[in-house]
Amino acid sequence: MSKRFTSLATASVLVAGAALAGCGQQRDADVYTVMNSSTDESYHRWDAEAMARCGERLGVTVEQQSVPAAQVMTKALRMASSKSLPDIVQFDASEMPTFAEAGGLVDLGTLGLSTEGIPEGIAEFGSYRGTYYGAARSVNTLALFYNKDVLDEAGVRVPTTWAQLRETAKQLTRGGRYGLALSAGGAEDGVFQFMPFMWSNGGDETDLDGPKVVEALDYWKGLLTDGSLSKSTVNWTQADVNDQFMAGNAAMMINGPWQVETLNSDESLHWGLAPIPVPRAGDDSVGPLGGAVLTVPNTGDEARERTAGRIVACLSSEKEQLTYALNSWMVPANARAAAAWRERVPELDSLADQVAVARSRTAQLGAGWSSVSLALQSAFQSALTGQSSESALKRAQQRATSGN
Repeated sequence: MSKRFTSLATASVLVAGAALAGCGQQRDADVYTVMNSSTDESYHRWDAEAMARCGERLGVTVEQQSVPAAQVMTKALRMASSKSLPDIVQFDASEMPTFAEAGGLVDLGTLGLSTEGIPEGIAEFGSYRGTYYGAARSVNTLALFYNKDVLDEAGVRVPTTWAQLRETAKQLTRGGRYGLALSAGGAEDGVFQFMPFMWSNGGDETDLDGPKVVEALDYWKGLLTDGSLSKSTVNWTQADVNDQFMAGNAAMMINGPWQVETLNSDESLHWGLAPIPVPRAGDDSVGPLGGAVLTVPNTGDEARERTAGRIVACLSSEKEQLTYALNSWMVPANARAAAAWRERVPELDSLADQVAVARSRTAQLGAGWSSVSLALQSAFQSALTGQSSESALKRAQQRATSGN
């Protein structure tokens, strides 16, 4: 049995037991808990303020329980086993299908929430097999950040195509400064960063050893061969990439809006934002949708689930989305809120353009995405340290298919 199906079978047993037995602990009727990954002080505070506003509006107390992002799924499964699930869980959207497939989530439509006013791609982001399980407050994707002073000094324009990016990165590589920084580490960060190159080139997650995917990985290898990328790229997270950019060790980087607050803390750093370059002029720059979704676990307590649904509706309302997005530099999921956001932060306008054509990583594969992600992570490590892209991706496809 593959690793994927072993984990899904385990999840199914745990969450089904929780739903059938109902809540295994006595709860305060007026206190509701949201488990999220807002361990960062700023995000924790923003969430606490939003929950306080919604709690006051609904006449209940809403408390948050924050754990590291990598632990949310594990903790949720453990809590399901002990019948102590929180009222709301904020899952990373790439993990939500696993819990949904195991029968652990309530259809938000039955709780009065709808996808009206939410772009189709973002509605799919919170859905599994056509059922709306997760409400996004904001979404994000990747973009090209560049140091304006460095590009101006070199007299080069912001690249828009792969050829231009490769040439510009070469020109900007000087001394201890690399032309470009990105994450190709053996974790989801690296996979997230590869998607714009794979998808914009016509590659597909169901055909990892297809020529378009091979070509995209070869492009990364070319940047490394040129010396435009650091050899440490295979170890860097997206946070590491941002550190390198801020330290002046990279003229450009691929990263997301979650770095903006840190970037703005250095007043001497003049940065700009642009779509990630595409293979050919006129192509869409198709990146991955990132972010989290608010879900209501299936605990068997229908009254609490209904109130939890009202809390989710409040937290994901147009007004709360805009407030959260302006704090976090993410893009609101609601179309009207996103339009207002564009007016307030015009410097991030190109990010909203990227979100408009971005895709959910789990749209095609659902819970099967995790196997593909793990397979790609291994492929990057192999290809960027010497193996051919074709061989590395052939092995990746075999791993994704077999789960080994």
